[in-house]
Amino acid sequence: MALSLRQLRYFVATAELGQISQAAVDLSISQSAVTTAIKELEQTVGASLFIRAPHGMDLTAAGRQFLSHAYDILKKVDEATHLNVVNNEVEGTLTVAATYTVIGYFLPLHIERLRRLFPKLDIQLFELTRESIEEGLLTNRYDMSVLLTSNILNPSLVTEKVLSSTRRLWVPTQHHLLQADSVGLEEIAEEPYIMLTVDEAAHSSLKYWSASPYQPQVILRTSSVEAVRSLVANGQGVAILSDMVHRPWSLEGRRIETINVRDPVPAMDVGLAWRRNIELSPPMLAFRSYFQQAFHLPGNAR
Repeated sequence: MALSLRQLRYFVATAELGQISQAAVDLSISQSAVTTAIKELEQTVGASLFIRAPHGMDLTAAGRQFLSHAYDILKKVDEATHLNVVNNEVEGTLTVAATYTVIGYFLPLHIERLRRLFPKLDIQLFELTRESIEEGLLTNRYDMSVLLTSNILNPSLVTEKVLSSTRRLWVPTQHHLLQADSVGLEEIAEEPYIMLTVDEAAHSSLKYWSASPYQPQVILRTSSVEAVRSLVANGQGVAILSDMVHRPWSLEGRRIETINVRDPVPAMDVGLAWRRNIELSPPMLAFRSYFQQAFHLPGNAR
């Protein structure tokens, strides 16, 4: 039986989310389609890729090895199909400012691709807070930025959303809330809560908590995503964070599961920003066009 890209995508989604039901929701398909694809893939590979456990799907040793190959294959396919953008002879310097979360969990892969696509383009990257980025764009210190666009309210800036990353509840393996397909803020409020503060995460979190009659029992505020990951994986608390920063394993090798949140919790929007009423230079147009084509976006600046 031939291996297919569909099987690889279903396998990766299940490996990352740890549950067939969550993978099906994320892929907008039926659970049976995911189950069938994984069975077919295991037959093709000739090895069991998952251990079926009460709390979900755990990768076997063969599964972890195959996941690395799956990532490589899907990355190459993505590069082959989505990298025909603007003229690669564009040259010049482009100063790009990015926030901590974006530069750590989103931007590096795309910067590497851009530098291969446009070898004559000198991309200078800076990590800053959102406030410093806004000020730098308005004073022409930076040409463009990549940041959490949902945090920008300045009318003198243009924003263009690239990605919406769903926020879900992070819990450790075998947590009692995993018995439900989704949970509400009422149930989450009964759990010890780890509050991430970097990139205005605490401010964004308190917006949706404040709109509800419940409040989280915050036991720690931290600017470190890895600290949240380890604390959750080790059963010290729960957190609501975006899929973009989620990884299924902590640094200690313990698994982090995710659960859908029933109550309104806005996605984390990542995108581009630049100063309004300027003519985009060729390097800026190349940068913008890359993201539009890589994420299949229409022109959606505001």
